[in-house]
Amino acid sequence: MKCWSISIIGWRSNFEYIYGVLEEFKNHINSSFFHLLEGRFLLACSGGLDSVVLAHLCHSAGLNFAMAHCNFQLRGDASDRDETFVKQLAKKFNKEEHVISFNTADYMSKNKVSLQVAARELRYDWFYALMEQKGWKTLVTAHHADDDLETFLINLSRGTGIDGLTGIPEKTESISRPLLKYSREQIAAYAKEKGLEWREDSSNLETKYLRNKIRHQIVPLLKELHPTFLSNFNQTQHFLRQSSGIAEDYVEQLKRKLFIKETDVIKISISELLKLNPIEGYLYALFHDYGFVEWNDVQSLMTAMGGKEVRSKTYRLLKHREYLLLEEISIPLGLEYEIQEEEKKIEEPIKMSLAIVDSIEETGNTILYVDKETLKYPLMVRKWRKGDYFYPFGMRGSKKVSKYFKDVKMDQISKEKQWLLCSKDNIVWIMGKRGDERFKVTKGTKKILKISIQE
Repeated sequence: MKCWSISIIGWRSNFEYIYGVLEEFKNHINSSFFHLLEGRFLLACSGGLDSVVLAHLCHSAGLNFAMAHCNFQLRGDASDRDETFVKQLAKKFNKEEHVISFNTADYMSKNKVSLQVAARELRYDWFYALMEQKGWKTLVTAHHADDDLETFLINLSRGTGIDGLTGIPEKTESISRPLLKYSREQIAAYAKEKGLEWREDSSNLETKYLRNKIRHQIVPLLKELHPTFLSNFNQTQHFLRQSSGIAEDYVEQLKRKLFIKETDVIKISISELLKLNPIEGYLYALFHDYGFVEWNDVQSLMTAMGGKEVRSKTYRLLKHREYLLLEEISIPLGLEYEIQEEEKKIEEPIKMSLAIVDSIEETGNTILYVDKETLKYPLMVRKWRKGDYFYPFGMRGSKKVSKYFKDVKMDQISKEKQWLLCSKDNIVWIMGKRGDERFKVTKGTKKILKISIQE
C-alpha cells in the first residue's frame, strides 16, 4: 500500500488517519487470512515486541486464539520473567495459554545442533503436537517484512535458488503470518501509539549470530541507500514469488512427463534429461525438493557406471542402465525378523499368513507351498547378503542369488528391497519371486504349509 512509509511520522499520519490500524488489519485478515475467522488458532508469543503487537491486534480484532510460549531456559531469571509476562498477557486478553520449558542446552548436546536449530526444532515440534492434540489447524507467528529481508540475505549468503530468494511465505498449510507485509518500524510505532509493554531479549543484540549481524549491521546500511528500500524489496519479492509460481507449474508438468512411478521408486529416462538445457538448472528444479545439494555429482551420475548413486539425507538417485532411479531412504538394511512356529500372521517387515492346508489349490507369485517338516524354526525374514545362494524351484543345482537377480534384470533398489524367507542358513523363498527346490511339497509330504504374502 502506498500509504505505508518508512517514516514513523508519515506512517502514522497517512495510515492511521485514513484507515485506522485496527480497521486495516481487519481488512487484511478478511482479504488474505479469512480462515483465521473460522475457528480457534494457536498464536506463538515470545513476549517480544512483534508477538505482543500481533496478540494485541488479533485480540482487538475479536479473533479466537490461544497463546503458546516456549521457555528455553537459556537466560536464567530473564527467561522465567518472559514466561510470567506472557501468562499475564494471556490473562489480560482472557485467552487460553500454554507454556512449556525446554532443556535447550541438553538438546543441543545430544543432537549436535546449533542453538538456533535446537530452538526451532523444539518449538515447532511442540506447536504441532499441541495443535494436533487440540484439533487446531493453524499456527500464527509474528514474522514481518524485516524478517523476510533478513531471511533473503541469509539464503543469498549461503547460496540458493529462486525459492530461497522468495523469502518467508505468508501462508502455508499450517502456518499464517499476517504481519509479514509490515515493517519492524511500523510495528514499533503501533506499540508506542497503544502504550504496549513487551520483553526485550538481550541475545537479540549479540552480533555473533548471523541473523543478528545482518539485522544490526547490514540492513540499516541497505535502508540508507534509498528511503523506500524495504517497500521496493517487498515489491521485488512479490514479483519473484509470481515468477517462482510460473516456474513451479512448468516443473510439475515436466515431472509428470519424466517421472515414471513404479511402486516406491521413480524412474527417470537419462536420455530425456540430457535433452534439457541448461541441464544444471533443470536438475536443480527437478531434484532440489528431495534434498540433493551436490549438483556436479548428480550430473555426473548420468554418465556413470551402472549401480553408482548419489544420496541426500532422505533420498537417493541410482544409475540403472538408461535410467536414474529415485527412492526415499526408509528401510534400514541388515534387519532380521524371526517367525516362531506357532505364529500364523506376520505384520513386519512384510504382511503374510501361514497356515497348514490339505492340498495345493490357488497359486501365484504371492503364495508358496512348502513341506513343513523340512523347516527349522525360528524362520527368518531378512535381506539379501553377498554370497547367498539357493536351489531354484524346478531346477537342479544351486544358484547365487546375485546371479538370479541379474538374470531377471532386477535393479539395485529392487535388490535391496527384496526380502528372503530363510530356514536357518537356507533360503526357502525369494519372496514373491522364486521358491527353493529343497522345501517343495512331494508325495511324501505329511504337512503342507501355505505361506501367503498379503496385499
